[in-house]
Amino acid sequence: MPRNTETKPDARRKLLDSARMKIRKTGFGSMTVDELCKDAGVTKGAFFHHFKSKEEFGVATANNWDELTSGFFKDAPYHTLADPLERFLGYIRFRRELVTGDIYEFTCVVGTMVQEIFETSSDIRDACHESMFNHAELLVDDIEAAMNIYPPNTKIDAHSLALHTQAVFQGAFVLAKSTNNAAKAREIAWEMIDHLERYVLLLFGQTTNDGGKK
Repeated sequence: MPRNTETKPDARRKLLDSARMKIRKTGFGSMTVDELCKDAGVTKGAFFHHFKSKEEFGVATANNWDELTSGFFKDAPYHTLADPLERFLGYIRFRRELVTGDIYEFTCVVGTMVQEIFETSSDIRDACHESMFNHAELLVDDIEAAMNIYPPNTKIDAHSLALHTQAVFQGAFVLAKSTNNAAKAREIAWEMIDHLERYVLLLFGQTTNDGGKK
């Protein structure tokens, strides 16, 4: 998953880096400022120098995740594919490749946070919403181009289909977490993503090499 690449991160960067891992492991609500500062190797004074509150830090964490993932996916290899449907499928397959390691390593920071705080912090919720919906929008141009070349066999909206992909990924992550077993979690997530790929192929009337529906 995306990581910051600064060679000498400042206290703010260290805190954000530490939070991304800690939130996916134990959640945002249970994370204390003291624990975060200890994990990041910074002082509590440094935390409050950069952030007025834990809530402000949560917003910054969501914004940072959005920035990092946007850059990460912008440089992903599937963008080199000439066919827009192949780029869309390439994105789905790329997401599948990212499901590796332990559960917290492949799940989503903003997806984890928003499940906890959607009723208790409108600022963090809105930042998480923006991150997830912004990511979905990255797919819309390729989906619309694919629709022009391969007319779907039913009426669809490109924006809605883009959001559906995110619903599958986030749902797969929730199911994966419920196992509390890394190997089983990866297997479940892979299966859900494979179903998504098959759905897209069927939606655009595509077949396998032997002529059968994949």
